[in-house]
Amino acid sequence: MRLLLVEDDLALQKNLYNHLIAANYAIDVSSDGEDGLFQGSETQYDAAIIDIGLPKIDGISLIQQLRTKNISFPILILTARDRWQDKVAGLDAGADDYLTKPFQVEELLARLNALIRRSAGQASPIISTGNLAINTKTLTVTVATNTINLSSHEYKVLEYLMLHLGDVISKTELTEHIYDQDFDLDSNVIEVFIRRLRKKLDPDGKFEFIETLRGQGYRLKKLNPTINQ
Repeated sequence: MRLLLVEDDLALQKNLYNHLIAANYAIDVSSDGEDGLFQGSETQYDAAIIDIGLPKIDGISLIQQLRTKNISFPILILTARDRWQDKVAGLDAGADDYLTKPFQVEELLARLNALIRRSAGQASPIISTGNLAINTKTLTVTVATNTINLSSHEYKVLEYLMLHLGDVISKTELTEHIYDQDFDLDSNVIEVFIRRLRKKLDPDGKFEFIETLRGQGYRLKKLNPTINQ
């Protein structure tokens, strides 16, 4: 999942960046509202974390302008202001949730996870198709009763496909959502990860969870859990 982090406190920005990277997110950072508006308008993010007290364009105005552009990714606002009116102003501007500073990183990660799931129509942290399941809270993957060990990037690819069950996802879209901006979009690394996922999740080719649609991309099939027992 690819996030936009807009925070002008550089120490907090670095701390959050490190925690989010450790939690398997790809992160783009910005230190002011003007740059945050540019990045948020140019890139399709899975979610954004936006501080209210930003230079150049404040967080409330930034959110309002993003929503005016019909940009709909979930937004979690951070605020050092504990007045309820400020929180309401953020939500009314188009934010989906808020955290008041200081906060625990674990709470931020939990709220972020929930926002991304809900934006994809998934209420539970456990997402499944057939006998394949991922837990987006613990970052674990199982097929039937077997736990599958995946690398960080293999998990990112699978999680994105699981959050978009039944949708055709292009190689470019997958790359943009799991890597930072400077990654080579022409690389065949996504194809490599798909091959590895197929081998680990379905070594006998029995279930064929992941479909390849030539010239279009990949699709994780929606399967009835009773079919693959």
